[in-house]
Amino acid sequence: MSKREIIDIETGEDIKLKDLAIMIKNIVGFEGEIKYDLSKPDGTLRKLLDVSKMKALGWKPRISLEEGMKKTYEWYNKIRME
Repeated sequence: MSKREIIDIETGEDIKLKDLAIMIKNIVGFEGEIKYDLSKPDGTLRKLLDVSKMKALGWKPRISLEEGMKKTYEWYNKIRME
């Protein structure tokens, strides 16, 4: 691997957009309804990146997507109030 090579850093796990929206809704405490415009295209079915190079180097995520989003939301709320 060259020193200038780009490596994707992520979990290597896929999540449906609907599940991601529900996760965000729960994290931020949104009590409204999530509405989907089914007249629009679904977009790319999968957006999973290849993490084989990262794993070959021995790197693996220490936290889940949900935990990372919770921490980011808490951080955002903290700095917003400063």
